[in-house]
Amino acid sequence: MASACDFIHSRPEPRAGCENTLVNTDYVQRFLFENLDIRGRLVCLTGAWRRMTEGRGYPAPIAELLGHSTALTALLGANQKSSGRGSGRVTLQVQGSGPVKLLVADCASAMKIRGMAQYAPDAPRETRVGGLIGSGRLAVTLEDGASGQVYQSIVPLEGETLAAIFEHYLSQSEQLTSFLRLHASADAVCGLLLEKLPGADARDADGWNRVTQLAATLELHETVNAQPYDLLVKLFPEELLRVFRIDPVEYHCPFDVQNVERVLRGLGRDEVEAILAEQGEVVIRNEMCNHEYRFDRGAVETLFA
Repeated sequence: MASACDFIHSRPEPRAGCENTLVNTDYVQRFLFENLDIRGRLVCLTGAWRRMTEGRGYPAPIAELLGHSTALTALLGANQKSSGRGSGRVTLQVQGSGPVKLLVADCASAMKIRGMAQYAPDAPRETRVGGLIGSGRLAVTLEDGASGQVYQSIVPLEGETLAAIFEHYLSQSEQLTSFLRLHASADAVCGLLLEKLPGADARDADGWNRVTQLAATLELHETVNAQPYDLLVKLFPEELLRVFRIDPVEYHCPFDVQNVERVLRGLGRDEVEAILAEQGEVVIRNEMCNHEYRFDRGAVETLFA
């Protein structure tokens, strides 16, 4: 069902109260080709992406891979939210045998993202995705917050790029033909995903070929300073589009000392005291959020008081 801020591609004036939903540099924009049974999502992350990588010092090839993973996770998160499972979480993991051992990105309810990369010191010498990741697997986990159920799909890493690997995942897990392009730089992450629904060929035998040829002309960096509705109308000028309410995205990985304190209490005083005696302080590192928690003698005494 269309919301009050959905638009059809007849270039109407934005309706009252909807203007601000279109001006957002961190978003996923969902859309549908009304007459073709083809759906799409456009993602652009700027501030959220810079917050995720701030202080990480990732070499450019590593940051690009993490950026692609983050864009994919946001695209999946928007789809889960639109299907009514908005209280869950989507997690994408790429595990490889190459210098990049692990890429993790997840998108929680309300489109809150976070992510990290683990890599060997020699990783920056490589620039090819195959050389960086090697063989391995892609795992996509969907957690339904309402029911508590967890769904996981695992596919081997088949493809020369993360886009190709993810297209393989969609064909194997979702049984959907897809078109995917990704872009990542130090300042922005962008992506365009089109999915061919089962009835597309019956609606228009040439529709998929037509829209993917047009989609291939998009320079993804153009999305950074463009309103998504205007960009889509320009990209697909002859197609009837339904453009849904935009999904704002934010980076969310707060400093949570209380949770770390609960973990230490769970370990017990004897074990924490042993770590303190050996190392002089207790250091807990949260790699996902790039946070470090330190507990000296005074802090441990207070913790177990």
